[in-house]
Amino acid sequence: MDSRSINLRGFAGSAGKNIMQGIGGFVFGNETSESREDSYVERSLDRISNGTIPDDRRSAMTELLSVVGESRSAQMSFGAMGFPVLLNVLKEDREDVELVRGALETLVGALTPIEASQGPKTEVQPASMNSDLLSRETENISLLLSLLTEEDFYVRYYTIQLLTALLTNSLKRLQEAILLIPRGITVLMDMLMDREVIRNEALLLLTYLTRDAEEIQKIVVFEGAFDKIFSIIAEEGYSDGGVVVQDCLELLNNLIRNNASNQMLLKETMGFDPLISILKIRRGSAFNFTQQKTVNLLGALHTVELLLMGAPPGEPSKDTSKITNQTALAKKNILDYLLLLGVESQWAPVALRCTALRCIGGLVLRNPQNLESLASKQVGEESHLQPALNAILVIILRTSIAQEFVAADYVFKCFCEKNPNGQALLASTIAPHPNQGPATHGASSDMPFGSILLQALVSSDVNGDMEACCRAASVLTHVIKDNLQCKDRVLQIQLETPTPSLGRTEPLLHRIVTCLSVAALTEGENEQSHQSEESYIQPVILRLLIIWLADCANAVDCLLESAVHLNYIIELASNKRYTGCVRGLAAVVLGVCVLNNASREKGRDAFAVADAISQKIGLTTYFMRFDELRKSFLHLPSGQQHHKQLSRSSANSMSDFQEIEEEETNKGEQHPVLSEIFDSQFVSFISKLETDIRENVMDLFSRTKTATAVLPAELEQKNGEVDGEYIKRLKSFVERQCNEMQDLLGRNAILAEDLVRTGGGSTSDSSERSSSGRERVQIEALRQELEGAARRNEVLKTEKAQIEAEASNQRNIAVKLESDLKSLAVAYNSLEQANYRLDAELKTLKQGGSAPYPDVEAIKAQAKEEAEKESEVELNDLLVCLGQEQTKVEKLSGRLAELGEDVDTLLQGIGDDAALPDDDDDDEEEDDDDEK
Repeated sequence: MDSRSINLRGFAGSAGKNIMQGIGGFVFGNETSESREDSYVERSLDRISNGTIPDDRRSAMTELLSVVGESRSAQMSFGAMGFPVLLNVLKEDREDVELVRGALETLVGALTPIEASQGPKTEVQPASMNSDLLSRETENISLLLSLLTEEDFYVRYYTIQLLTALLTNSLKRLQEAILLIPRGITVLMDMLMDREVIRNEALLLLTYLTRDAEEIQKIVVFEGAFDKIFSIIAEEGYSDGGVVVQDCLELLNNLIRNNASNQMLLKETMGFDPLISILKIRRGSAFNFTQQKTVNLLGALHTVELLLMGAPPGEPSKDTSKITNQTALAKKNILDYLLLLGVESQWAPVALRCTALRCIGGLVLRNPQNLESLASKQVGEESHLQPALNAILVIILRTSIAQEFVAADYVFKCFCEKNPNGQALLASTIAPHPNQGPATHGASSDMPFGSILLQALVSSDVNGDMEACCRAASVLTHVIKDNLQCKDRVLQIQLETPTPSLGRTEPLLHRIVTCLSVAALTEGENEQSHQSEESYIQPVILRLLIIWLADCANAVDCLLESAVHLNYIIELASNKRYTGCVRGLAAVVLGVCVLNNASREKGRDAFAVADAISQKIGLTTYFMRFDELRKSFLHLPSGQQHHKQLSRSSANSMSDFQEIEEEETNKGEQHPVLSEIFDSQFVSFISKLETDIRENVMDLFSRTKTATAVLPAELEQKNGEVDGEYIKRLKSFVERQCNEMQDLLGRNAILAEDLVRTGGGSTSDSSERSSSGRERVQIEALRQELEGAARRNEVLKTEKAQIEAEASNQRNIAVKLESDLKSLAVAYNSLEQANYRLDAELKTLKQGGSAPYPDVEAIKAQAKEEAEKESEVELNDLLVCLGQEQTKVEKLSGRLAELGEDVDTLLQGIGDDAALPDDDDDDEEEDDDDEK
């Protein structure tokens, strides 16, 4: 007894008790003295700690258990002073099994919350505080795990319960502690092979322990968890089993959730056959879906979903893991069981059908083999077989439960994503059926997929069934998404007008816009009668228009063939009686008509659409519609019901999916279908479109129209005006117009950019934006002037270089001409000298005799005349050349003077060298005269 004797009063009077009493006073009221329960707890603990008679100690333990299990204040007092006493009992009194049982049961009671009959709900729970105190020391957890090896059944049972209570209140701390204890998880796994009651409690414990704990998950799998889990499931009867099967599946899902290595280990060790066995049901087993069986099947389907999701997002092995699991599950013919649960078993609970449909979508997503398998599947009885895709389409059109429509629609979304061949296959069947008349309604089993879809699209004309029309529009969206060929093919479909007697047809796209207008009228009637179940119809049809018009100029041109369509979309975007979601989506449709508009026809081109937006909505209001759309996306419900972790509490809430859907419909303004239809992928697509639309609209308003409507009178040539003056006046007019146009375009671009960036903000800062705009205009004008001056400077530099080169060339020509003139003067002097010599010889001959000689004077005169003529011609040519060169030199000198060059310096020394030969010639002539 000495080893377990504790000075309880000293412990109770310590600072620890004072702290707990202070907390108790804060929580339960300002008590100045210990309550009756506190005194009772203290006396019981004293008897347990210091008692010598075993029966008295056991009796005290029983009394302590009774008061702790019923009183919150007793739990608080026990937490202040009881843990050391009972933990010492667990250490030192193992031989007293009854006392150990009582200690464990008392600890469980101290950790079990007690609902307060009165008081605030936010008060601190003593059970949570006690859990925190007990789990602080790893030694305490190790002590509890050691008790699991005891032979006594109740010791093991209460220990498991105690550990489960600790996990409920202190999960992270207990997970860390168990990882530090050698063979801690191994001991817990051994409990799965214990008696049924302990095994079931161990399943719950492991389920808590493996949540979001990857290291513990790996160890549990290494200890053979998969084999033990499926053994228990088989022993319990698969889906027909009780809540134990549900716990096993929850533990299984914890082990494979976002864990690719554990998924691969499950596939390689156990395979997927045990999982398929859970999903097997008998065809036609109506009224056999009990609530527990439904929950068990939901757990198995959730396991399939986790396998089809693969590794966590962002990991490189995600796609590989996903495709591997898809292929392995398909080899086990899981598609047949999923079709039986989701499509053929219309008597099955709604939650089960919806989850099975989602599993079908995940199974075929971007998997060519599984896509081909689904496209070829037939469902139904032997005498009434129909393609699986047709049956799923019929579910979409006929179900009265929105969640089932969303789940079936998800199948087509997955089937068409990155599957152009599948889209083309479905689009090729879209055509009016020969047996389909305007009075018929309802899909026939022999009708092809496209005819069923087309009949639903025009059903609003037959009986006003906008629900079916809207759902068919959602399916058509998937068929044509990101596939230009399918968009063009569907665009060619012609339908009879609602009044066939007129003998006209209209494109399917025009009929879709008509359905949109009918939906608006229907919604108005519902608003008057306070109904809101069709509030998602217009957004879904608008989504179809956005997907169809995106990157498809032919569809945009077809839509704008009638001005009524554009005016109606503008009405949707501007009228405040529609929701922000509808107005925003209508604004996106208008933007796509601007963005993908290739028409050059007046009134249907991009500028005409943008101008209509500006005139009838206003750019500020128009861009505000995008902000409203973003806000409506943020306010959508989470829409992640099918991604919740399946536990005992959530499974029971999912047993009646229809009730949940009805409650969510009545919660807010937005229909829950919108949260599923407008997923993150579509929201990202809209965000990208918004950016492109803003830039395109800004660019359109920064450019002018391509045609001029009125010819200004100034461009007409006046009477008597010569061509030169007319051309000069035209140049002046064009230059003035260009300057004004550049100024206007610059201002328009700045204003458009400011409008796009601000998105039509409040008017309080309008003056600030105006002044900022003027400053930007002035800066832009100064920048353009600076660029113009720089360009003119470059032109002047180029002209200067050209003039300098021309001047140098002219100087060279002048030097050459002067050299030629000098040579001509030398030749003339030589001719004169020859003439003088001949005259001298003639005189000598005359003096020497009287014989008749030729008339020398005549010959001389003739020769001189010919020489003078020849010399005169050459001199005239030379003078003409010199005159031309002199004119060029004068012009170049003037231009150089304008450029600031010193002309005299450039011409200095040019004439000096040329004058020297003339002086020599004059000297020679003087010498000749002297000789004569």
